Amino acid sequence: MSASAEATVLITHAVGLHARPSVKFTKLAKSFAAEVEVAVAANGPWFDAKSIVKVMAAKAPKGTLLHIRAKGDGAREAVGALVDLVRRDFDEDKDHARSA
Repeated sequence: MSASAEATVLITHAVGLHARPSVKFTKLAKSFAAEVEVAVAANGPWFDAKSIVKVMAAKAPKGTLLHIRAKGDGAREAVGALVDLVRRDFDEDKDHARSA
């Protein structure tokens, strides 16, 4: 039986899941063997979280509940890491602090 996991997280980042945050999100998703999907509604449509084009097409603004699910090896770890990344505002504050 294959492992699976799901979670929902609120996007609090000012621009939402846009260019830089999408790159970080997909890069992290790709680091896991599990199949990872994301949606802006609980009933979908679901998008491949490893595809930058599909993640950006979701157009998830600040205040969106982002639904993440994964199945396969590392599913729980993948979902947990992606939820943490969203909760940390995609580490954008750290990036801006370094460039300021």
